[in-house]
Amino acid sequence: MCEVWFNVTSASARRRRTARDAALAAAVEEGLLDTRSPLIGLLDVDGVLAAVDRLHEAFRGPAAVQHTFAAKACSLVPVLRLLARAGMGCEVASPGELELALEAGFTADRLVFDSPAKTVGELRFALDQGIAFNVDNFQELERVDALLAGRTPRGPVGLRVNPQVGAGAIGAMSTATSTSKFGVALRDEGAVQAVADAFAARPWLTRLHAHVGSQGCPLPLIAQGIRAAHELAEHINTALGRRQITSLDIGGGLPVDFDSDEDRPGYADYVTELRAAVPELFDGRYSLVTEFGRSLLAKNGTIASLVEYTKSAGGRRIAVTHAGAQVATRTVFMPDAWPLRAGVYDAAGRPKQGATETVDIAGPCCFAGDLTAVARELPAVAPGDIVALYDTGAYYFSNHFSYNSLPRPAVHGYRADAEGRIRFALVRAAQTVREVVEESGAAQADTLVGLLAADRPGSGAAHEDGAAA
Repeated sequence: MCEVWFNVTSASARRRRTARDAALAAAVEEGLLDTRSPLIGLLDVDGVLAAVDRLHEAFRGPAAVQHTFAAKACSLVPVLRLLARAGMGCEVASPGELELALEAGFTADRLVFDSPAKTVGELRFALDQGIAFNVDNFQELERVDALLAGRTPRGPVGLRVNPQVGAGAIGAMSTATSTSKFGVALRDEGAVQAVADAFAARPWLTRLHAHVGSQGCPLPLIAQGIRAAHELAEHINTALGRRQITSLDIGGGLPVDFDSDEDRPGYADYVTELRAAVPELFDGRYSLVTEFGRSLLAKNGTIASLVEYTKSAGGRRIAVTHAGAQVATRTVFMPDAWPLRAGVYDAAGRPKQGATETVDIAGPCCFAGDLTAVARELPAVAPGDIVALYDTGAYYFSNHFSYNSLPRPAVHGYRADAEGRIRFALVRAAQTVREVVEESGAAQADTLVGLLAADRPGSGAAHEDGAAA
């Protein structure tokens, strides 16, 4: 059996586990996972919708809340459309994510555009379409001034601030450190007054944005950053003698438990922490915007791979699979920060049982560190078995790493009916090897050789000394 079954206690975790096992068996039976397609992603649609429901329920109260999904967590159009249908907005951080969100059906009033490097063209588009966005710095604010030329924006415009409350356990995921690249650093000398002056000079600037970080950031640290943003909004509104700041974008960042099937902490835990730290946040004076991503998708996704070979080295068993750094990039390069649970299934997709062995789960990439799990106690693994990497619904499906020109795998969504039968829907087709070749510049195959031909005698190209031929 899989290594964490004993940790499953809640009804939602039991449902997730049961549906996942059924989906893996059905994927084998239907030929979605076989020797022709040895690597796939599976997304639990009912689990995603249940997570959205828990989010909305946790924030229910006097304050108006716009919940947006951080598109970077799973930038696949069918997933975004499902979330739009479930009542979510969408937070985007690049022109590509913006186009994906529009293709998925999000209207301008349901979008938030965040990026520390917005171009003039991107700002102009957001202003023209009425898309809300958060300005990252004072130079960007000057660009917005020039683009508006005295006009009032059609959509909300906010200013991102960095409360500088410190880092969580994963430095790269912590956005409120003293030197973070995001937002206006509030504890730097003169920063608070500069922010207040920026709002005083721009009555159309009506939102403050603060995001402390994501995985590895404890709830008290997140709450501390949001409290700093709320206090700043109160300070500015009081100084101006009007309630100019009417909304607070509090970001996302709910950590995910990668050690079990449980949803912990949950959105209710998050709100409880916020109510204790900033009780006035929910009294209705400010509308709120959230930007959750990983916590909505991670635990509802599984990457499944056939085991191609098994071997031993230095007394350690090794299972060679097709899932490595190309799909689990963070896990391979930062295994301590991003560990994944793994399960072993037989060739029919049934959980394996019996005596365990210590095994490394290796991927297909051509470097020694391409390991998704190290020294795990798992049922004995054999060629033709299936290794499942759990909690991979966020970031692992859509943020492919093209090492060794490995093609992107297919992703399938699934639902279980009342009898437990699984129905699949294709989210993204597997990339073909031919598509990999075309993406690599095949249409320009002769261009560099053409440069060499230009240097032949009589071609008119310059000699090395710069004289014309």
